[in-house]
Amino acid sequence: MEDHTTSRLAATASPLGEPLLTATGQRADRDAEAQLPPYRSAGASFSRTCLNLTNAVSGIGVLTMPYAVSRGGWLSLALFALVGAVCYYTGTLMARCMRADGSVATYPDIGQLAFGAAGRRTVAVFMYVELYLVAISFLVLEGDNLDKLFPGAGVELLPGYRLRGKQLFIVLAGAVVLPTTWLRNLGVLAYVSALGLVASAALTASLVWAGVSESGFRTNGNVLNLAGLPASLGLYFVCFTGHVVFPTIYSSMKNRERFSQVLLISSVLCGLNYGFTAVLGYLIYGEDVQSQVTLNLPSGRLYTKIAIVMTLINPLTKYALLVAPITSAIEERLSLAGSGSARVAVSTTVLISTVAVASMVPFFGFLMSFIGSFLSVMGTVFFPCLCYLKIYKAKGLRRVEVAAIVGILLLGAFVAITGTYTSLLDIIGTF
Repeated sequence: MEDHTTSRLAATASPLGEPLLTATGQRADRDAEAQLPPYRSAGASFSRTCLNLTNAVSGIGVLTMPYAVSRGGWLSLALFALVGAVCYYTGTLMARCMRADGSVATYPDIGQLAFGAAGRRTVAVFMYVELYLVAISFLVLEGDNLDKLFPGAGVELLPGYRLRGKQLFIVLAGAVVLPTTWLRNLGVLAYVSALGLVASAALTASLVWAGVSESGFRTNGNVLNLAGLPASLGLYFVCFTGHVVFPTIYSSMKNRERFSQVLLISSVLCGLNYGFTAVLGYLIYGEDVQSQVTLNLPSGRLYTKIAIVMTLINPLTKYALLVAPITSAIEERLSLAGSGSARVAVSTTVLISTVAVASMVPFFGFLMSFIGSFLSVMGTVFFPCLCYLKIYKAKGLRRVEVAAIVGILLLGAFVAITGTYTSLLDIIGTF
Protein backbone atom coordinates (compact mmCIF):
# COMPACT_ATOMS: atom_id res chain seq x y z
CA MET A 1 0.00 0.00 0.00
CA GLU A 2 4.50 0.53 -4.25
CA ASP A 3 3.88 -0.20 -1.99
CA HIS A 4 3.07 -1.50 -2.61
CA THR A 5 2.77 0.58 -3.19
CA THR A 6 3.70 5.05 -3.55
CA SER A 7 2.75 8.25 -5.42
CA ARG A 8 0.28 6.28 -7.48
CA LEU A 9 -2.06 6.32 -4.45
CA ALA A 10 -2.21 10.11 -4.18
CA ALA A 11 -4.99 10.61 -6.69
CA THR A 12 -7.76 10.26 -4.09
CA ALA A 13 -7.86 13.59 -2.32
CA SER A 14 -11.59 14.23 -2.77
CA PRO A 15 -13.60 14.23 0.47
CA LEU A 16 -15.38 11.03 1.37
CA GLY A 17 -18.96 12.06 0.89
CA GLU A 18 -18.78 14.75 -1.80
CA PRO A 19 -20.80 14.20 -4.98
CA LEU A 20 -19.10 14.25 -8.36
CA LEU A 21 -19.75 17.78 -9.52
CA THR A 22 -19.89 20.02 -6.45
CA ALA A 23 -17.43 22.90 -6.12
CA THR A 24 -15.80 21.21 -3.13
CA GLY A 25 -15.36 17.95 -5.01
CA GLN A 26 -13.92 19.71 -8.05
CA ARG A 27 -11.47 21.63 -5.87
CA ALA A 28 -10.37 18.44 -4.14
CA ASP A 29 -9.89 16.72 -7.50
CA ARG A 30 -7.70 19.60 -8.67
CA ASP A 31 -5.67 19.26 -5.46
CA ALA A 32 -5.24 15.56 -6.14
CA GLU A 33 -4.13 16.17 -9.71
CA ALA A 34 -1.60 18.74 -8.51
CA GLN A 35 0.16 16.01 -6.55
CA LEU A 36 0.82 13.97 -9.69
CA PRO A 37 2.02 16.24 -12.49
CA PRO A 38 3.90 13.50 -14.35
CA TYR A 39 0.57 11.69 -14.84
CA ARG A 40 -1.59 14.68 -15.70
CA SER A 41 0.14 16.24 -18.68
CA ALA A 42 -2.64 16.74 -21.25
CA GLY A 43 -2.40 14.53 -24.29
CA ALA A 44 0.42 12.31 -23.05
CA SER A 45 1.94 10.12 -25.75
CA PHE A 46 1.87 6.31 -25.74
CA SER A 47 5.52 5.99 -24.66
CA ARG A 48 5.19 8.68 -21.98
CA THR A 49 2.11 6.97 -20.58
CA CYS A 50 3.93 3.62 -20.52
CA LEU A 51 6.71 5.19 -18.47
CA ASN A 52 4.26 6.90 -16.11
CA LEU A 53 2.22 3.77 -15.54
CA THR A 54 5.29 1.58 -15.05
CA ASN A 55 6.55 4.01 -12.42
CA ALA A 56 3.11 4.00 -10.82
CA VAL A 57 2.92 0.21 -10.54
CA SER A 58 6.58 -0.29 -9.62
CA GLY A 59 7.10 0.25 -5.91
CA ILE A 60 8.50 -1.09 -2.66
CA GLY A 61 6.72 -4.40 -3.26
CA VAL A 62 9.85 -5.52 -5.11
CA LEU A 63 11.71 -5.68 -1.76
CA THR A 64 9.34 -8.33 -0.43
CA MET A 65 9.27 -10.58 -3.49
CA PRO A 66 12.02 -13.04 -2.39
CA TYR A 67 10.36 -13.23 1.04
CA ALA A 68 6.99 -13.91 -0.61
CA VAL A 69 8.49 -16.84 -2.54
CA SER A 70 10.08 -18.17 0.66
CA ARG A 71 6.64 -18.18 2.31
CA GLY A 72 4.83 -19.92 -0.54
CA GLY A 73 7.56 -21.93 -2.28
CA TRP A 74 8.75 -21.95 -5.87
CA LEU A 75 5.37 -22.98 -7.28
CA SER A 76 3.78 -19.86 -5.78
CA LEU A 77 5.40 -17.94 -8.65
CA ALA A 78 2.67 -19.42 -10.86
CA LEU A 79 0.16 -17.66 -8.59
CA PHE A 80 2.21 -14.49 -8.93
CA ALA A 81 1.67 -14.64 -12.69
CA LEU A 82 -2.04 -15.27 -12.09
CA VAL A 83 -2.26 -12.24 -9.78
CA GLY A 84 -0.57 -10.09 -12.44
CA ALA A 85 -3.06 -11.26 -15.06
CA VAL A 86 -6.01 -10.62 -12.75
CA CYS A 87 -4.83 -7.11 -11.89
CA TYR A 88 -4.34 -6.34 -15.58
CA TYR A 89 -7.86 -7.50 -16.38
CA THR A 90 -9.45 -5.52 -13.54
CA GLY A 91 -7.50 -2.48 -14.73
CA THR A 92 -9.18 -2.81 -18.13
CA LEU A 93 -12.56 -3.05 -16.35
CA MET A 94 -11.84 0.30 -14.70
CA ALA A 95 -11.10 1.86 -18.10
CA ARG A 96 -14.45 0.60 -19.39
CA CYS A 97 -16.19 2.10 -16.35
CA MET A 98 -14.61 5.47 -17.12
CA ARG A 99 -15.74 5.29 -20.74
CA ALA A 100 -19.31 4.88 -19.50
CA ASP A 101 -19.39 8.48 -18.19
CA GLY A 102 -17.12 11.32 -19.26
CA SER A 103 -17.38 13.06 -15.86
CA VAL A 104 -15.53 10.24 -14.08
CA ALA A 105 -12.04 11.44 -13.11
CA THR A 106 -11.06 9.54 -9.93
CA TYR A 107 -11.54 6.12 -8.38
CA PRO A 108 -14.22 7.34 -5.92
CA ASP A 109 -16.05 8.75 -8.95
CA ILE A 110 -16.31 5.20 -10.33
CA GLY A 111 -17.75 4.08 -7.00
CA GLN A 112 -20.35 6.84 -7.14
CA LEU A 113 -21.26 6.10 -10.75
CA ALA A 114 -21.95 2.49 -9.80
CA PHE A 115 -23.44 2.70 -6.31
CA GLY A 116 -24.13 6.37 -5.61
CA ALA A 117 -22.83 8.29 -2.60
CA ALA A 118 -22.44 5.09 -0.56
CA GLY A 119 -20.14 3.65 -3.24
CA ARG A 120 -18.05 6.79 -3.28
CA ARG A 121 -17.64 6.78 0.50
CA THR A 122 -16.77 3.07 0.62
CA VAL A 123 -14.10 3.31 -2.07
CA ALA A 124 -12.63 6.46 -0.54
CA VAL A 125 -12.49 5.04 3.00
CA PHE A 126 -10.64 1.92 1.91
CA MET A 127 -8.17 3.97 -0.11
CA TYR A 128 -7.48 6.44 2.69
CA VAL A 129 -6.79 3.57 5.06
CA GLU A 130 -4.47 2.01 2.50
CA LEU A 131 -2.67 5.33 2.02
CA TYR A 132 -2.17 5.61 5.77
CA LEU A 133 -0.81 2.09 6.18
CA VAL A 134 1.50 2.38 3.17
CA ALA A 135 2.87 5.63 4.66
CA ILE A 136 3.56 3.68 7.85
CA SER A 137 5.29 0.92 5.88
CA PHE A 138 7.53 3.55 4.27
CA LEU A 139 8.72 4.68 7.69
CA VAL A 140 9.29 1.08 8.80
CA LEU A 141 11.36 0.52 5.65
CA GLU A 142 13.43 3.64 6.36
CA GLY A 143 14.06 2.55 9.95
CA ASP A 144 15.07 -1.00 9.08
CA ASN A 145 17.47 -0.07 6.28
CA LEU A 146 19.08 2.93 7.98
CA ASP A 147 19.65 0.75 11.03
CA LYS A 148 21.53 -1.65 8.75
CA LEU A 149 23.64 1.19 7.32
CA PHE A 150 24.40 2.64 10.77
CA PRO A 151 24.18 -0.21 13.28
CA GLY A 152 24.31 0.64 16.96
CA ALA A 153 23.32 4.29 16.55
CA GLY A 154 21.48 5.84 19.48
CA VAL A 155 20.64 9.15 21.14
CA GLU A 156 19.91 9.78 24.82
CA LEU A 157 16.83 11.97 24.94
CA LEU A 158 16.22 11.90 28.68
CA PRO A 159 18.20 10.50 31.63
CA GLY A 160 17.65 6.78 31.49
CA TYR A 161 15.85 6.83 28.13
CA ARG A 162 17.82 6.20 24.96
CA LEU A 163 16.31 6.19 21.47
CA ARG A 164 18.21 3.70 19.36
CA GLY A 165 18.22 1.57 16.26
CA LYS A 166 15.14 1.31 14.10
CA GLN A 167 13.00 3.61 16.28
CA LEU A 168 15.64 6.36 16.13
CA PHE A 169 15.76 6.30 12.34
CA ILE A 170 11.96 6.22 12.03
CA VAL A 171 11.82 9.42 14.07
CA LEU A 172 14.62 10.99 12.01
CA ALA A 173 12.92 10.00 8.73
CA GLY A 174 9.73 11.58 10.01
CA ALA A 175 11.59 14.79 10.84
CA VAL A 176 13.12 14.88 7.34
CA VAL A 177 9.82 14.46 5.49
CA LEU A 178 7.79 16.71 7.81
CA PRO A 179 8.45 19.99 5.91
CA THR A 180 7.43 18.34 2.63
CA THR A 181 4.00 17.51 4.08
CA TRP A 182 3.32 21.22 4.62
CA LEU A 183 3.52 21.98 0.89
CA ARG A 184 0.35 22.44 -1.12
CA ASN A 185 1.92 21.62 -4.50
CA LEU A 186 4.12 18.53 -4.42
CA GLY A 187 5.02 18.61 -8.11
CA VAL A 188 8.79 18.55 -7.59
CA LEU A 189 8.59 15.53 -5.30
CA ALA A 190 6.36 13.73 -7.79
CA TYR A 191 9.05 14.06 -10.45
CA VAL A 192 11.81 12.97 -8.07
CA SER A 193 9.74 9.95 -7.05
CA ALA A 194 10.11 8.66 -10.60
CA LEU A 195 13.53 7.47 -9.40
CA GLY A 196 11.62 4.39 -8.30
CA LEU A 197 12.45 2.73 -11.61
CA VAL A 198 16.15 3.44 -11.10
CA ALA A 199 15.95 2.13 -7.54
CA SER A 200 14.38 -1.13 -8.71
CA ALA A 201 17.11 -1.60 -11.30
CA ALA A 202 19.81 -0.83 -8.71
CA LEU A 203 18.35 -3.42 -6.32
CA THR A 204 18.30 -6.13 -8.99
CA ALA A 205 21.89 -5.31 -10.02
CA SER A 206 22.98 -5.48 -6.37
CA LEU A 207 21.46 -8.94 -5.98
CA VAL A 208 23.29 -10.16 -9.08
CA TRP A 209 26.52 -8.69 -7.68
CA ALA A 210 25.93 -10.33 -4.30
CA GLY A 211 25.17 -13.71 -5.84
CA VAL A 212 28.22 -13.72 -8.10
CA SER A 213 30.83 -12.24 -5.78
CA GLU A 214 29.74 -13.10 -2.27
CA SER A 215 27.08 -15.63 -1.38
CA GLY A 216 26.75 -17.80 -4.44
CA PHE A 217 23.46 -19.45 -5.32
CA ARG A 218 21.56 -22.12 -3.45
CA THR A 219 19.58 -24.88 -5.09
CA ASN A 220 17.41 -25.75 -2.10
CA GLY A 221 14.14 -24.17 -1.07
CA ASN A 222 10.55 -25.27 -0.67
CA VAL A 223 8.69 -26.31 -3.79
CA LEU A 224 5.32 -25.51 -2.22
CA ASN A 225 4.30 -24.36 1.26
CA LEU A 226 0.52 -24.38 1.56
CA ALA A 227 0.56 -22.75 4.98
CA GLY A 228 2.44 -19.76 3.61
CA LEU A 229 0.41 -19.30 0.41
CA PRO A 230 -2.07 -16.77 1.88
CA ALA A 231 0.78 -14.47 2.95
CA SER A 232 2.49 -14.89 -0.43
CA LEU A 233 -0.67 -14.01 -2.33
CA GLY A 234 -1.16 -10.89 -0.23
CA LEU A 235 2.38 -9.74 -0.99
CA TYR A 236 1.91 -10.49 -4.69
CA PHE A 237 -1.17 -8.25 -4.80
CA VAL A 238 0.88 -5.42 -3.27
CA CYS A 239 3.17 -5.58 -6.30
CA PHE A 240 0.37 -4.75 -8.74
CA THR A 241 -1.56 -2.23 -6.65
CA GLY A 242 -1.72 0.73 -8.98
CA HIS A 243 -5.44 0.93 -9.60
CA VAL A 244 -5.98 4.07 -7.55
CA VAL A 245 -4.06 6.17 -10.07
CA PHE A 246 -5.32 4.42 -13.21
CA PRO A 247 -8.15 6.94 -13.75
CA THR A 248 -5.67 9.83 -13.58
CA ILE A 249 -3.31 8.23 -16.08
CA TYR A 250 -6.20 7.20 -18.33
CA SER A 251 -7.47 10.79 -18.43
CA SER A 252 -4.02 12.11 -19.34
CA MET A 253 -3.67 9.99 -22.48
CA LYS A 254 -3.80 11.45 -25.96
CA ASN A 255 -5.41 8.24 -27.23
CA ARG A 256 -7.36 6.63 -24.42
CA GLU A 257 -8.37 3.67 -26.55
CA ARG A 258 -4.79 2.39 -26.16
CA PHE A 259 -4.90 2.30 -22.36
CA SER A 260 -5.21 -1.50 -22.34
CA GLN A 261 -2.01 -1.78 -24.40
CA VAL A 262 -0.18 0.59 -22.05
CA LEU A 263 -1.41 -1.39 -19.05
CA LEU A 264 -0.29 -4.67 -20.62
CA ILE A 265 3.22 -3.38 -21.36
CA SER A 266 3.61 -1.89 -17.89
CA SER A 267 2.30 -5.04 -16.19
CA VAL A 268 4.68 -7.27 -18.15
CA LEU A 269 7.71 -5.04 -17.46
CA CYS A 270 6.96 -4.82 -13.75
CA GLY A 271 6.14 -8.51 -13.56
CA LEU A 272 9.47 -9.46 -15.15
CA ASN A 273 11.37 -7.18 -12.76
CA TYR A 274 9.50 -8.52 -9.75
CA GLY A 275 9.91 -12.11 -10.85
CA PHE A 276 13.62 -11.75 -11.58
CA THR A 277 14.21 -10.15 -8.18
CA ALA A 278 12.20 -12.90 -6.46
CA VAL A 279 14.14 -15.70 -8.11
CA LEU A 280 17.53 -14.07 -7.48
CA GLY A 281 16.79 -13.26 -3.84
CA TYR A 282 15.45 -16.72 -3.04
CA LEU A 283 18.27 -18.47 -4.90
CA ILE A 284 20.87 -16.49 -2.96
CA TYR A 285 19.39 -16.50 0.55
CA GLY A 286 16.88 -19.37 0.54
CA GLU A 287 14.80 -19.68 3.69
CA ASP A 288 17.02 -17.09 5.39
CA VAL A 289 15.70 -14.26 3.22
CA GLN A 290 14.25 -11.41 5.26
CA SER A 291 11.05 -9.43 4.68
CA GLN A 292 13.15 -6.77 2.90
CA VAL A 293 15.82 -8.43 0.82
CA THR A 294 18.12 -5.40 1.27
CA LEU A 295 18.52 -6.49 4.91
CA ASN A 296 20.23 -9.69 3.68
CA LEU A 297 22.92 -7.85 1.71
CA PRO A 298 26.35 -7.94 3.43
CA SER A 299 27.07 -4.88 5.57
CA GLY A 300 29.83 -2.56 4.44
CA ARG A 301 29.79 -3.56 0.78
CA LEU A 302 29.56 -0.84 -1.86
CA TYR A 303 26.66 -2.48 -3.68
CA THR A 304 24.79 -2.84 -0.39
CA LYS A 305 25.10 0.87 0.31
CA ILE A 306 24.02 1.74 -3.24
CA ALA A 307 21.00 -0.55 -3.05
CA ILE A 308 19.88 0.76 0.34
CA VAL A 309 20.38 4.43 -0.52
CA MET A 310 18.45 4.06 -3.77
CA THR A 311 15.73 2.14 -1.95
CA LEU A 312 15.42 4.86 0.69
CA ILE A 313 14.97 7.71 -1.81
CA ASN A 314 11.50 6.58 -2.84
CA PRO A 315 9.84 6.59 0.59
CA LEU A 316 11.35 9.98 1.47
CA THR A 317 9.97 11.58 -1.70
CA LYS A 318 6.67 9.74 -1.82
CA TYR A 319 5.58 9.97 1.81
CA ALA A 320 4.20 13.48 1.33
CA LEU A 321 2.39 12.36 -1.82
CA LEU A 322 0.69 9.62 0.15
CA VAL A 323 -0.51 11.69 3.10
CA ALA A 324 -1.56 14.73 1.02
CA PRO A 325 -4.98 13.24 0.13
CA ILE A 326 -5.55 12.34 3.80
CA THR A 327 -4.71 15.82 5.08
CA SER A 328 -6.78 17.42 2.30
CA ALA A 329 -9.80 15.31 3.23
CA ILE A 330 -9.41 16.20 6.93
CA GLU A 331 -9.15 19.90 6.07
CA GLU A 332 -12.30 19.70 3.98
CA ARG A 333 -14.18 17.88 6.72
CA LEU A 334 -13.16 20.43 9.34
CA SER A 335 -13.76 23.37 6.95
CA LEU A 336 -10.08 24.36 7.20
CA ALA A 337 -9.20 24.27 3.50
CA GLY A 338 -7.04 27.19 2.37
CA SER A 339 -5.54 27.89 5.80
CA GLY A 340 -1.76 27.47 5.80
CA SER A 341 -1.51 27.09 9.57
CA ALA A 342 -4.30 24.50 9.57
CA ARG A 343 -2.51 22.46 6.91
CA VAL A 344 0.70 22.51 8.96
CA ALA A 345 -1.17 21.40 12.08
CA VAL A 346 -3.13 18.64 10.35
CA SER A 347 -0.21 17.24 8.34
CA THR A 348 2.06 17.33 11.40
CA THR A 349 -0.52 15.43 13.44
CA VAL A 350 -0.89 12.80 10.72
CA LEU A 351 2.88 12.38 10.49
CA ILE A 352 3.30 12.03 14.26
CA SER A 353 0.64 9.34 14.32
CA THR A 354 2.34 7.37 11.53
CA VAL A 355 5.71 7.64 13.26
CA ALA A 356 4.19 6.35 16.50
CA VAL A 357 2.53 3.37 14.80
CA ALA A 358 5.61 2.60 12.68
CA SER A 359 7.76 2.46 15.83
CA MET A 360 5.52 -0.29 17.17
CA VAL A 361 5.32 -2.39 13.98
CA PRO A 362 8.03 -5.03 14.34
CA PHE A 363 7.98 -6.64 10.91
CA PHE A 364 7.67 -4.95 7.54
CA GLY A 365 6.66 -8.13 5.73
CA PHE A 366 3.65 -8.83 7.95
CA LEU A 367 2.33 -5.29 7.50
CA MET A 368 2.75 -5.46 3.72
CA SER A 369 1.00 -8.84 3.67
CA PHE A 370 -1.96 -7.35 5.54
CA ILE A 371 -2.13 -4.38 3.17
CA GLY A 372 -2.06 -6.70 0.17
CA SER A 373 -4.47 -9.30 1.53
CA PHE A 374 -7.17 -6.92 2.68
CA LEU A 375 -6.86 -3.39 1.28
CA SER A 376 -5.12 -4.08 -2.03
CA VAL A 377 -7.48 -6.92 -2.86
CA MET A 378 -10.42 -4.60 -2.27
CA GLY A 379 -8.96 -1.95 -4.58
CA THR A 380 -7.69 -4.26 -7.31
CA VAL A 381 -10.35 -7.00 -7.33
CA PHE A 382 -13.61 -6.27 -5.56
CA PHE A 383 -14.24 -2.62 -6.41
CA PRO A 384 -13.37 -2.83 -10.15
CA CYS A 385 -15.37 -6.03 -10.66
CA LEU A 386 -18.44 -4.99 -8.67
CA CYS A 387 -18.54 -1.49 -10.18
CA TYR A 388 -18.22 -2.91 -13.70
CA LEU A 389 -21.01 -5.43 -13.14
CA LYS A 390 -23.28 -2.73 -11.74
CA ILE A 391 -22.58 -0.14 -14.45
CA TYR A 392 -22.92 -2.53 -17.40
CA LYS A 393 -25.60 -4.83 -16.02
CA ALA A 394 -28.37 -3.05 -17.92
CA LYS A 395 -26.43 -3.18 -21.19
CA GLY A 396 -26.01 -6.91 -21.04
CA LEU A 397 -22.86 -8.93 -20.34
CA ARG A 398 -21.61 -12.13 -21.92
CA ARG A 399 -21.86 -15.25 -19.76
CA VAL A 400 -18.16 -15.98 -20.24
CA GLU A 401 -17.26 -12.54 -18.98
CA VAL A 402 -19.56 -12.82 -15.98
CA ALA A 403 -18.11 -16.26 -15.17
CA ALA A 404 -14.56 -14.87 -15.36
CA ILE A 405 -15.43 -11.98 -13.05
CA VAL A 406 -17.13 -14.30 -10.56
CA GLY A 407 -13.99 -16.48 -10.56
CA ILE A 408 -11.84 -13.44 -9.90
CA LEU A 409 -14.13 -12.38 -7.05
CA LEU A 410 -13.86 -15.85 -5.50
CA LEU A 411 -10.05 -15.66 -5.72
CA GLY A 412 -10.14 -12.22 -4.13
CA ALA A 413 -12.39 -13.49 -1.33
CA PHE A 414 -10.01 -16.38 -0.63
CA VAL A 415 -6.98 -14.07 -0.46
CA ALA A 416 -8.81 -11.45 1.60
CA ILE A 417 -10.04 -13.94 4.21
CA THR A 418 -7.07 -16.29 4.54
CA GLY A 419 -4.37 -13.68 3.92
CA THR A 420 -5.81 -11.14 6.34
CA TYR A 421 -6.26 -13.80 9.02
CA THR A 422 -2.71 -15.10 8.58
CA SER A 423 -1.06 -11.66 8.50
CA LEU A 424 -2.97 -10.49 11.58
CA LEU A 425 -1.90 -13.62 13.47
CA ASP A 426 1.71 -12.97 12.44
CA ILE A 427 1.52 -9.33 13.57
CA ILE A 428 -0.14 -10.18 16.90
CA GLY A 429 2.36 -12.98 17.50
CA THR A 430 5.29 -10.54 17.42
CA PHE A 431 4.10 -8.47 20.38
